[in-house]
Amino acid sequence: MKESNNRICEPEIRQASGCGFAIDSVDDDSHVKDSANDDGDQGEYSSNTSGGSVRDINSKRIFEDPVLCAQFLRDYVDVDELKNVSPDDIQDVSARYHPYLGVEFQSDTVNRIRLYDEDGKEAEEPLYLVSLIEHKSDVDYDVAMQILRYMVCIWQDYAKEENRRKEHVSKRKYFRYPPILPIVYYEGAAKWTAGMHLRDRIRKGSAFGSYIPDFVYEVVRNHDYTNAQLLEQQDEISLLMMINKIQNTEDFREFCQTSPEAVNHILENTTPSIRRTIRDTLYSLLMKMNMPVEEANEYAESVEECRMGYLFENMEKIDIQAERRYAAQARQEADAAKQEADAANREADAAKQEADAARQEADAAERRADAAERRADAAEQKTEAAAARGAERLLLSLIEAKLAKGKTEEQIAEDLLETPDRIRELRNKIK
Repeated sequence: MKESNNRICEPEIRQASGCGFAIDSVDDDSHVKDSANDDGDQGEYSSNTSGGSVRDINSKRIFEDPVLCAQFLRDYVDVDELKNVSPDDIQDVSARYHPYLGVEFQSDTVNRIRLYDEDGKEAEEPLYLVSLIEHKSDVDYDVAMQILRYMVCIWQDYAKEENRRKEHVSKRKYFRYPPILPIVYYEGAAKWTAGMHLRDRIRKGSAFGSYIPDFVYEVVRNHDYTNAQLLEQQDEISLLMMINKIQNTEDFREFCQTSPEAVNHILENTTPSIRRTIRDTLYSLLMKMNMPVEEANEYAESVEECRMGYLFENMEKIDIQAERRYAAQARQEADAAKQEADAANREADAAKQEADAARQEADAAERRADAAERRADAAEQKTEAAAARGAERLLLSLIEAKLAKGKTEEQIAEDLLETPDRIRELRNKIK
């Protein structure tokens, strides 16, 4: 997780009383753009939006909606103080924290929730819930540290705001920081295997446990619930969780066996805004399944018209087994093509090795020929030198013999067809 600056956070904005609900949306697509707002978004869903970013957008919209947020807290968070939370108790305050937590937190949703005591009066101190949404199948092992950053930011902001109301109140003995309940909403099919304590992320966390800030967070994993269990709630958040459970064609087949009447009942009794959120979530799923855009738009629009049963009635258009056979055949063809390419690469490598060996052998033969030629030249030079020495010795012998007979140098030169200078040079050698 990147640090936006050296400080955890220093919010300078006004905070009302209540409790906050922070939701971190983490996906393969880190840059999230807002989809259409609640007042618009008529007609077909844009086919230019990628499946990953659509899913991220939809989850942000889910937890920005106070109705869906309240349903999630009542249905899937086992906290007594939240069993009767209503949409009117929830206020979106996301803009408060984004400037201080960095760009990577722009897809987060932070809600403040009003709580009440046993007498029905509004509680003086808030309860904050920090929730991170995990879409990816891979477990993010650093969520505890992300939650800690949120917690420190919320506490620091709370103390700063309380100090504005009453100077230095956070230094008083009676001052207390609000409790924070951390939750991870996990949509992956795999088990959640990350450590549940912050100290699990600290080296020698057990040995130095007394000196490490620690907490445990809760994980709400939608795959821990069957479709029947989710549908028992008969509310919109549970329908969205059913859709987000779908990871493969078998999950989709199971989803399509859901009672159309039960699904349509949920759609008929919700708001247009939430219907559009369900529509967009379904569209994201259909795009992930590579359904033709025109057909996906038709199915998605059936949600807004409260006839989602249309999807189930026309299930024969989606031949899952044929798609699986086609996918298996495509994989086989791809594997065969890869094997051919590998074989061709191996043949090319072998040919290259042979060519390299031939070049090396030709180079060696050329070097051997050059060496032989040099030896022949040297031998020829030795022969010529030996012949010259022999001729010179013979000439010296003749000169000595003629000198002994009393001939002059000029006579000897004439007899031997040499110059007198040459004869004198040779006589000097004799002397």
